[in-house]
Amino acid sequence: MKFFASIQLLAAVAEAAFTWQNVKIGGGGGFVPGIVFHPTAEGVAYARTDIGGLYRLNPGDDSWTAVTDGITDNDNWHNWGIDALALDPQDENMVYAAVGMYTNDWDPKSGSIIRSSDKGATWKTTSLPFKVGGNMPGRGMGERLAVDPANSKILYFGARSGKGLWKSTDGGATFSKVSSFTATGSFIPDPNDVGGYNGDKQGLAFVTFDSTSGTTSGATKRIFVGTADNTTASVYISEDAGATWNPVEGQPGIYFPHKCVLQPTEKALYLTYSDGTGPYDGTLGAVYRYDISAGTWKDITPASGSDLYFGFGGLGIDMKNPGTIVVASLNSWWPDAQMFRSTDSGATWSNIWAWANYPDMNLYYGLTTSKAPWIKTGFIDTDTKDLGWMIEALVIDPLDSDHWLYSTGLTVFGGHDLTKWDTTHNVSIQALADGIEEFSVQDLTSLPGGNELLAAVGDDSGFTFKDTASLKTAPSNPWMDPIWSTSSSVDYAGTSAENIVRIGNTAGSQQVAVSSDGGTSWNVYSGADTSMNGGIVAYSANADTVLWSTSTSGVQRSQYQSSFSVVSSLPSGAVIASDKQNNTVFYAGSGASFYVSTDTGTSFSKAGTLGSATAVRDIVAHPTKAGEVWVSTDAGIFHSTNYGSSFTQVSTALTNTYQLALGKGSGSTWNVYVFGTGSAGAKLYGSADCGASWTDIQGSQGFGSIDSCKLAGSGNTAGQVYVGTNGRGVFYASGTIKKREEGRWTIYNA
Repeated sequence: MKFFASIQLLAAVAEAAFTWQNVKIGGGGGFVPGIVFHPTAEGVAYARTDIGGLYRLNPGDDSWTAVTDGITDNDNWHNWGIDALALDPQDENMVYAAVGMYTNDWDPKSGSIIRSSDKGATWKTTSLPFKVGGNMPGRGMGERLAVDPANSKILYFGARSGKGLWKSTDGGATFSKVSSFTATGSFIPDPNDVGGYNGDKQGLAFVTFDSTSGTTSGATKRIFVGTADNTTASVYISEDAGATWNPVEGQPGIYFPHKCVLQPTEKALYLTYSDGTGPYDGTLGAVYRYDISAGTWKDITPASGSDLYFGFGGLGIDMKNPGTIVVASLNSWWPDAQMFRSTDSGATWSNIWAWANYPDMNLYYGLTTSKAPWIKTGFIDTDTKDLGWMIEALVIDPLDSDHWLYSTGLTVFGGHDLTKWDTTHNVSIQALADGIEEFSVQDLTSLPGGNELLAAVGDDSGFTFKDTASLKTAPSNPWMDPIWSTSSSVDYAGTSAENIVRIGNTAGSQQVAVSSDGGTSWNVYSGADTSMNGGIVAYSANADTVLWSTSTSGVQRSQYQSSFSVVSSLPSGAVIASDKQNNTVFYAGSGASFYVSTDTGTSFSKAGTLGSATAVRDIVAHPTKAGEVWVSTDAGIFHSTNYGSSFTQVSTALTNTYQLALGKGSGSTWNVYVFGTGSAGAKLYGSADCGASWTDIQGSQGFGSIDSCKLAGSGNTAGQVYVGTNGRGVFYASGTIKKREEGRWTIYNA
């Protein structure tokens, strides 16, 4: 049943009820620094990511649900950085997290502690007077946040940047500094990097309550706190519920502590150490057991001599079987990660793999990736590191000794037969990150009459989706032959959309590849050398010329796979695009200037002016109309139908716009989509009338910072639009955008 209604135009921007969902790349795609199970509630667990927010486990099918998208709009993009995670042992519905992305000036805002009483459905926020670093060095240590198991009102948080230990006595509503705790975790990865990524104090590493110690005034007596120090002391203890603190006697005076877990039945702590704070380093390390009753430390490191060439990160404790633990190398870059299991409190260990006759290995596991097949074809089959790297999170379900999870820089692995390690010495490992979409999307495009979606991503190369139906199925493989860590840009030839070009950003190898089958298979572009990488690319309409605005060597041009040569008439870093129907025409923008080439990118001349704009952010040519071009700027959107000779600003309702896209609309029309600032705020807007009116199509969905989002309109499905985020993968939605007709909105619903 269809109906329409007309209402008076009350504002320049309306809102449409688009429902957003993830394109299913699957497999995670990024680093998961921490996973926490609830100690008593079956199936309750959360995973924190460094740039993609927090996820809740769905135990029925091992999938995950994102729970922080609603608090990550443009102004709160840093809430996708999760530096610590805590659950309330007495209330399975309560979850807490420390949020914030960077402690340097990359993130302008202070961090927060967020709390939810309904498993992440809704959140309350407590601002902190300092920054939080969910994507900073040392983010795999932890957990830095903990709830007192005897008193749900009490929380402790270990801060970075020399800010010390903080405490809440009202369930996370407020926090105050613990003045009696004076250690700050003074290690700085690179003291010369002042104000940079590696130039800040790492701070505190973990907070661990001893639930066996009894209480005083309703609070747990004994608390342990770890710091990012590798000298005299890095583990501190309070025996009086946090009133006073002292270094734990006899502790190792070497390495950084990463994880500290209590085994209450043994009344013992287990700790992993590495000579780096992670997550990328670690060449030596140790594992220790601390007997709390005796006050003694025991070195239980499972490797020594030439077999010890890594630090330790992940630490799983079997709460149902005292003395049973699993530890993992933090980073063993060759031949693979190593894991060790002990059933006697670390007296003896068994490995998950061992050398046979070198270079053959005996593998005591089977590994499958059916939930994300591309992990096997693109990574496991092409590398020795099957088990992974950056293994900071490793947990055993406290209510199920067979269920375990561990995370890597790529995915979450795990399984449901862990105790077979002790019998048949062979466990089944699966990729169990279904629902986690932590991809940093670099570019998107949809091919009119061709494949529905091509997504260039960081760390995992890129992916091709044939049609809308395939958006719900994880791909069989990433972009390969060549496969790069990151593909930074992708474009298609307008008159033959099966021809694709993509760019990578890895120095030292050829970083241009082409496809003649819509991105299903690829070949290295022979004209590329090994000195250029990164940036954005444009493909001429007939697929004979590549224009490349590189990150390293200015704007370059190649025709018929010849060597690239510099385009001297364009400034370095220029935004570029190709006309999709006229093979001789390319467009470019830099600063306030718009440029046009009519000789297939050989030379450019300044063209029409863009009003008061001072920064060209994006250029999009109409997919089917030669000479029609749209330009996004700091002053809004400009439109030309004469190859950029002159422009009209389409509307003043949107300003400070970023990525822009055209996508099929109703009938023969094309919708315009753009990220910019309108009456609904800095969001995603759509127009079905060439920019005369705009509709907020983002709604309450968080996409993070709009200046880092990528955008594509479907070239095949009317009303379908794609958003690429920096850490939450690709979202898509479809719907009918409202049109304004003679001062009234006409709303169509199907």
